[in-house]
Amino acid sequence: MFESSFLSLVTFFPLLAVFILLFFSSRAEKGIKVFGIIFSIIHFLISLKLLFDFDYSVYKLQFVEKSKWIASHFLNSQYFIGIDGISLFIILLTTFLMPIIFLSTYSGITKKVKSFYINMFLLEVGILGSLVALDLFLFYVFWEIMLIPMYFIIGVWGGERRIYAAIKFFIYTMAGSLLMLLGIMYMYRVAGTFDVFKLYGYHFSLKEQIYLFSVFAIAFAIKVPVFPFHTWLPDAHTEAPTAGSVILAGVLLKLGTYGFLRFAMPLFPDAMVKFAPYVIILAIVGIIYGALVAMVQKDIKKLVAYSSVSHLGYVMLGLFALTIYGMQGGMLQMINHGISTGALFLLVGIVYERKHTRLISEYGGIAKVMPLYATFFMIVTLSSIGLPLTNGFVGEFSILLGTFKSSWQHAWIYTAFAATGVILGAVYMLWMYQRVFFNTEPSEENKNLEDLKIREIAYLVPLVIMIFWIGIYPSFFFRRMEKSVDYYLRIFKSKQTVMLIDAGKGGIR
Repeated sequence: MFESSFLSLVTFFPLLAVFILLFFSSRAEKGIKVFGIIFSIIHFLISLKLLFDFDYSVYKLQFVEKSKWIASHFLNSQYFIGIDGISLFIILLTTFLMPIIFLSTYSGITKKVKSFYINMFLLEVGILGSLVALDLFLFYVFWEIMLIPMYFIIGVWGGERRIYAAIKFFIYTMAGSLLMLLGIMYMYRVAGTFDVFKLYGYHFSLKEQIYLFSVFAIAFAIKVPVFPFHTWLPDAHTEAPTAGSVILAGVLLKLGTYGFLRFAMPLFPDAMVKFAPYVIILAIVGIIYGALVAMVQKDIKKLVAYSSVSHLGYVMLGLFALTIYGMQGGMLQMINHGISTGALFLLVGIVYERKHTRLISEYGGIAKVMPLYATFFMIVTLSSIGLPLTNGFVGEFSILLGTFKSSWQHAWIYTAFAATGVILGAVYMLWMYQRVFFNTEPSEENKNLEDLKIREIAYLVPLVIMIFWIGIYPSFFFRRMEKSVDYYLRIFKSKQTVMLIDAGKGGIR
């Protein structure tokens, strides 16, 4: 029973924490925090079985569970869950980040602590459910579950403009979700099933694919977010508490890119091919635009938020390159972004707790008083800009190589423009680092800043280990993705019927 229901155990295990927290007194804040940390560590250790037992020698769904859920004359949906190389590492990233987030909030969350932890665990259930669901209606239910806890995390524990940011996040996400729901219900009416793998074998007409791809793509583009659907993200990141920013950057945004790869692209391959050049152009615009806007930010957290727009543009570029290198690079970059950008938000949160300002101008020279903090910040900065031997280099290089080798017309032009984002990324990150840590002698106020505490080192070290592990030994991750990526490329090839791009011939290698 344990073996056959293990994926459900991993998915719904945080609900046990919610149930236990209901019996805690709201005044037992320390006990709630310690419980949250211990419980999330146990959850992460349990989830490692997914990695240890994962068979990457062939493509197959693993840890599959399938049973009747809703059965009526107008709606028939199954509880159908499973994982493959597409979802494995995002699930592990989620369980890996949760104890780190709870450690980071030990001193940062001081009001309504019990409610905060309940919302975080509910959010984790929504994320994990979305990643394992292989029934479209079940996926939509989990997709919506994520929305409510995140709304409260921003709106209750955020900054001064938290209500504005939370409502903007809610409206954007809900609008996209409702469009996707219309598409899901239309597919059910036509094909008679919500089963994703049965729908892979169903061929919609080109006209149907264009409309369905559009509604799915809008929902996922908002979540990524792809330019020009990005405007909710900087506000949400800036106003959210550190924990909210980390889970948002680390995992929630990846649900958008995951949705493209799992649903929109293989279900509607002909429409995808027609739209792909435009998506690639928007991805490149996002890469350059995000970098340029990040460069002029005065707020460190907002700079990191706009860097997210830029980095996720690379993920979209890699996926739509439709080459083994590009897609694997895009998938790995999802993980890299969660680690590196999540670490940046944690580091910004550390110094904000000490000084209560995120303005770059309020710092300067603090490397002298916080040398350990400056060292960690430098490692993560180099990771973010893609220095060789760090995770960022592997992901970005694979994406650029895959784009250059793709069969799209003007692929080399796409690659050249995307590569400018690497240069711009180095400019805004290193310039920010110079102004915060060097440039001048620390002010009298900054001379009293405390360097990293043991607790802070404890949650930063695992992230640094991951930065170098992926950068030095990426084949560990690529091997576990390769068969799944190859499977999806074969779906595109077998279902592909329209491959005309700008009156020239295109194709998938």
